[in-house]
Amino acid sequence: MITLQIHMANAEPIKLDVEEIPNLSDVAVMGSNPRDRQERELSWVDDGVSTVIIPWSRINFIQVLPDQEAAEEFPLPFRND
Repeated sequence: MITLQIHMANAEPIKLDVEEIPNLSDVAVMGSNPRDRQERELSWVDDGVSTVIIPWSRINFIQVLPDQEAAEEFPLPFRND
């Protein structure tokens, strides 16, 4: 599972879990477990919804977040672990 942080136009960034990184030819990004940066539920997602589809026209850019195991494996000098 890959975690993406999606920065949308006129909205706070959200996190989504995806099976693979979206292709440039895709017209939307589909992911599960939508949440905010602090891992909280999103107020605009209805109860019980586990998958969302966001069109590219709403997305400014996407960050691919490292998984927790990889982050622990390669400590950075500025990280306070």
